[in-house]
Amino acid sequence: MSDTVKLSYNGKEYEYPIIESVIGDRGINIAKLRDETGLITLDTGFKNTGATKSKITYLDGDLGQLYYRGYPIEQIAEKSTFTEVMYLLLEGELPTREQLTQFEADIKKNSLVSEEMKQILKSFPRSAHPMGVLSTLTNALTAFNPHAVNVKSERDLHNAFTLLLAKFPVLCAWTYRLKLGLPLNYSNNRLDYPHNFYQMMFRKPTEDFEVDELVVDAIDKLLILHADHEQNCSTSTVRMVGSAHTGLFASISAGVSALWGPLHGGANQAVIEMLETIKDDGGDLQKWINKAKSKNDNFRLMGFGHRVYRNFDPRARVIKKVADDIFNKLGIHDETLEIAKKLEEVALSDSYFAEKKLYPNVDFYSGIIYRALGIPTEMFTVMFALGRLPGWIAQWKEMRMNGEPINRPRQIYVGSPKRDYVEIDKRN
Repeated sequence: MSDTVKLSYNGKEYEYPIIESVIGDRGINIAKLRDETGLITLDTGFKNTGATKSKITYLDGDLGQLYYRGYPIEQIAEKSTFTEVMYLLLEGELPTREQLTQFEADIKKNSLVSEEMKQILKSFPRSAHPMGVLSTLTNALTAFNPHAVNVKSERDLHNAFTLLLAKFPVLCAWTYRLKLGLPLNYSNNRLDYPHNFYQMMFRKPTEDFEVDELVVDAIDKLLILHADHEQNCSTSTVRMVGSAHTGLFASISAGVSALWGPLHGGANQAVIEMLETIKDDGGDLQKWINKAKSKNDNFRLMGFGHRVYRNFDPRARVIKKVADDIFNKLGIHDETLEIAKKLEEVALSDSYFAEKKLYPNVDFYSGIIYRALGIPTEMFTVMFALGRLPGWIAQWKEMRMNGEPINRPRQIYVGSPKRDYVEIDKRN
């Protein structure tokens, strides 16, 4: 197999080296292409462009595989905890028991959020979208931690990462409580990460608080499944913003904003909105399935198929069981969720969906689980952001530690050619 690619252009031949991968796509190093040929590549949406070399996450869309630091997502979701996954993504290896204990302790000691943050939170009306609130609060952390992270200091990096991992779930829970008009809960350092987040979200001062371990386990699994996913829109945003040596908190805030989009993190919200539309239309599911199949109809089923996975989303296999357990345990009677279950049955049995590989994805199942837990639709993407946080931090860290240059994509200009300025009285 050749280790170079040859390009013939304008009577000359140029060679560009192949960049090898451990698994997956190999690349062509075109760093000298413009200098040597005067050409650049055009790849709208960066579907065929590698922007970096990464050791964090690998996915195979054709085979439906996802790995965190080499570990299959199925094994991670079954055997690990979200805290362990955070350590794995940030440090590159699974922790020993002693390392995990210290990591958890370092997170807990940073869990107190400044009372002044409440004033920022209270400036938002309850009608504000939670993702807008979360992005602002995340950026505001910079004001309370004004010193830039010294990326050459392991201690500085560790302190910044554990500080953000500690405070971010508090901000997520406060965003939720604002939405519902509930008093704010603080972190409880006697609890582990998922149990602590659970109590900050759902504990009310007017009644005894009972922990549902099935729900906590579901939240932990969802956070694990969303922890990282290669160079997606929000991750690429974090790396691009960070490439300007922008601080960690501001870079993560930019990632939150990118995740907000309905084509990215907002997809699970779109699932519930679609199901609500079907319900409000009378619940005739077959009508909407026919619309999805019609070439003359723009309607498409949200939560089915995936931009990257050409096979079954491996995360969906894991979370489907969690969804089944939640429904069976909680005994929920909700017309919208009943439509979701029927839609799932159709999609998994109808040859049309199988031929087009329109299988339920992780957004479909996460959306209906959050709905079943009573989490407002607009909060779904906040839950996604909490899961994705360690991946964003790990990607930011890798980019800075690799000394990557500031990102500066090129363009192909297709506007007006050079022309002279026309005085206003002489314009047609």
